[in-house]
Amino acid sequence: MPVPVILAHRGLHRTERENTLGAFRAARSVGADGVELDVRRCADGQIVVHHDATIDGKALAVTPMGELPGYVASLADALDACAGLVVNVEIKKGKHSSAPADHARDIARRVVDVVIGAGRAADVIISCFDLATCRAVRSLDTGVRVGWLVHRGRDVVASVGVARDAGLHAVHPHYRAVNAKTVAAAHDADLAVNVWTVNRPRQLVAMIELGVDGLITDDPASALALVGRPPEGHSTLA
Repeated sequence: MPVPVILAHRGLHRTERENTLGAFRAARSVGADGVELDVRRCADGQIVVHHDATIDGKALAVTPMGELPGYVASLADALDACAGLVVNVEIKKGKHSSAPADHARDIARRVVDVVIGAGRAADVIISCFDLATCRAVRSLDTGVRVGWLVHRGRDVVASVGVARDAGLHAVHPHYRAVNAKTVAAAHDADLAVNVWTVNRPRQLVAMIELGVDGLITDDPASALALVGRPPEGHSTLA
């Protein structure tokens, strides 16, 4: 049975602040194959690691990086902290009125430039719920993998066809939407299946038995134990 890649959701945030360098280093310390992190574009064009659109009431879209709290890392620094690990970079779609008219292409180019500049094309996958952003990343044709995050309630099998036609590399559905049929459909389309956010042992075992390619989890240590891999072992992207 294939062993899935175990990705710590926003780093090991049960012991560290989520989406921070400390959380990423902690994920490494427990043996995670990699991390899932969220990025946004701030006012000066920098790509920073943060989940929400605001910090302390300030919209990132209108705030330069230099005015953000010190714990907010740049994507470049996050990739450096995750050297040797798989990194799932989730692009958060900009909704603020100051976002560029072509936000999808703008942030896609900026994120890809950071990834390529860091020499990380081989072990990074860029994902987004917004299909236009996924297509924009793919259109740059840099060799960086692209996964479409599938909203809960959406037909995953139908989404597989859309992702395949867009030339993407993976679908990222919620684990509750995944069954043997959806995994088979994705693999038949030569797409990886990376599921979110799986935490309970029974759920983790079910996904492993279905043969998914990646598990995004808040509990990477338990997931590693269930797949029977020691902390020094690592899996890579499908």
